Formats: sequence, structure tokens, C-alpha cells
Amino acid sequence: MPKKEVPIGLLSDYLPPGTYDAVLSYLRQYKVHLTVARERKSILGDYRHRTKSDNHRISVNGNLNKWSFLITLLHELAHMLAFEQFGNSIASHGREWKRVYSALLDQFLRQNIFPDDIKNELLSSLENPAATSCAEDGLLRVLRRYDKKNHQHLVEELAFHALFRTSDGRVFQKGEKLRKRYKCAEVKTGKIYLFSPVYEVEAI
Repeated sequence: MPKKEVPIGLLSDYLPPGTYDAVLSYLRQYKVHLTVARERKSILGDYRHRTKSDNHRISVNGNLNKWSFLITLLHELAHMLAFEQFGNSIASHGREWKRVYSALLDQFLRQNIFPDDIKNELLSSLENPAATSCAEDGLLRVLRRYDKKNHQHLVEELAFHALFRTSDGRVFQKGEKLRKRYKCAEVKTGKIYLFSPVYEVEAI
């Protein structure tokens, strides 16, 4: 996946005001190699722990708005801190990681840098943070408000029986909601798929 290393001096361009110094202190203390990736549909960021020959490596999608970039970066930094504390024998998003991530979020929340809507969603996730910000529907809805331009729609925003196109070009028709997901039929094959209510699609 194409990535680019970001000079430390330019990192502030990707971060909200007032967060650069705190983020930089972690990157420097733990010698983290940070790169910015082009848009990836399946992930927002990833982490690779240090080895004998390489430092910690983190990548974050560069197309994210500044708040999404920061939260994703904190998510990956929590993986790094969990590795430093517990090694690589723990579950990727287990109780150790959740404890570390909650503490890291709390540190930044105490700085009063987040808008109230984002702050409230983060506060609600402190007790049991999800494996990815994409999995927290309320947080994703709020973060979308800060995108510069977003011509896509969430599945939940579409009318019943509306047609939509996914990023791979397939066309679906929205159906009924089953508990937390929507039952949608692929127009070409008639196969049924379940979509998250906050999955981004192109309305037709």
C-alpha cells in the first residue's frame, strides 16, 4: 500500500490544534516510525511492533479529517504502549489494550481539546473501547461532521428499497433492518448481505 513518511515538522498539518506536542513526545520517546498512507477502505491505521532490526511502525490514512487522524493515531499508539508493557502475548484488542487505550484517551480528554460532540462519544467509550473507531457507530457519525466534503451516504440515511453502490462498484437495494444491520440484496446476483447502518455508500 503506498505510504509516505511525514517529516516531523509537517505532522501538525494532520493533527488538531494543541495536540502536536503530546503526540510528538510519544513518537520520540518510543522511536516510532510514522507513515501516512493513502485511503484504505478496510483499515484506518495499523501498527507493527519493534524488532531487533526495526523500530515501532505506525501508519495512518492521510485522507482522514484531523480529529479522525488523531483518534486513529491514539488507537495505534495504544497498541505500541500495550506491547511495551505486556509484550506480544496479549490479545490484539483485549483487556490490556483496552486499559491502555482508555488511559491514553483520558490523557487527551483532560486537555479539553475535543469539540463537545466528539468528547461525549469518547467519554462513553472509555469503559470499554471498541477494536476500531469504525466499530463505534456514534463516534463515526460524529466524526463525519468534520469531513471537508463527503458526497457519500450512510446506509441508514437511505430510503427503504433505495439503490446504492459500494466502493467496488456493486449495486445493492436496501431492505429491512435486522437488529443492528440492514438486509440488502445485490441487484446483479440477488444475494443477501448485511450492512452496518454507518457503512458509507454512493446513492443511486
